[in-house]
Amino acid sequence: MSKIDDSFSGTKDVAEALAFDEGALAAWMTENVDGFAGPLSVSQFKGGQSNPTYKLDTPSKSYVLRRKPPGKLLPSAHAVDREHRVMKALGEQGFPAPHMFGLCMDREIIGTEFYVMDFVEGRIFWNGLLPEVEKDERAAIYDASNATLAQLHGIDFEAAGLGDYGKPGNYFERQIGRWSKQYRAAETEAVSEMDKLIEWLPQAAPEQERTSVVHGDYRLDNMIFHPTEPRVIAVLDWELSTLGDPLADFTYQLMGWVMPPEVRGGFLGIDLDAHAIPSMQTYVEAYCARTNRDGIPELDFYFAYNIFRLASIVQGVYARALQGNASNAKAMELGKAVVPLAQGAWSFAKNAGA
Repeated sequence: MSKIDDSFSGTKDVAEALAFDEGALAAWMTENVDGFAGPLSVSQFKGGQSNPTYKLDTPSKSYVLRRKPPGKLLPSAHAVDREHRVMKALGEQGFPAPHMFGLCMDREIIGTEFYVMDFVEGRIFWNGLLPEVEKDERAAIYDASNATLAQLHGIDFEAAGLGDYGKPGNYFERQIGRWSKQYRAAETEAVSEMDKLIEWLPQAAPEQERTSVVHGDYRLDNMIFHPTEPRVIAVLDWELSTLGDPLADFTYQLMGWVMPPEVRGGFLGIDLDAHAIPSMQTYVEAYCARTNRDGIPELDFYFAYNIFRLASIVQGVYARALQGNASNAKAMELGKAVVPLAQGAWSFAKNAGA
């Protein structure tokens, strides 16, 4: 789950391992980016993006470059062409995605495939309680987040040219299979709750009623808000996007209301009224009204699925980190999160009848 620095403008000098021929890039941009005029200055965004991300400054404009990491990669990993494709298509449908200036699949230019998009100035909120925002604006920020996701799920993906962006049916079956395999491949110890979830989830999945573009990692800190207004002006980080069940996407964000504060800043046990943050019921009702639903009766299944998926992702990060450095403190902390996540997912599964 990649992340751009909390200010989105926090940069550093380009790491030696991620440097490239800036002259070759400037020449490519001169040929391929309308309005580009050098000289070009390149810096690297701080943070641990899986796809290295750079800020490109010129006297008149700033851009963002996202590239595949150098080195040997899995064939389907770090698919910057998919990111470029979905943001370009959605932007053309009026969705708040950064403007795409160009995609380069020629590895000869900077060593890997890359794309160039607009640099969007605005606010990224890292704390879901929004302490930096006046109380009377907080509900409006959450409502904008809700409306933006409903807008995404309402886009006609065929008309947007995304009819082949993923398989249209059996989303949960495919996702549960994918994350089960990834978990098994990265498994470092037996976790009985994960074993039970892998067995129970496939036969408990609700029937998929709708298909839409799903973001796959939709949460507040993957959005850029207008500098002064409670309005989403760009949604970032589309690496996990595909065609799927919109309720999986919505309930992924909704997990924040049922997770404890120590797990990704969850709201469990927090007096939301005191912080002027909408309740889960209010958030669900707003989404259902916008998407013409009577309600979401299978919430316990969706939470079990989403927390299981998160546990699988965390286990994969932990296993990869261990391979690189068995004493890595951050990896050890990640490893400790898998069992509590699995236990949390299984408790929701039991609520759903497991």
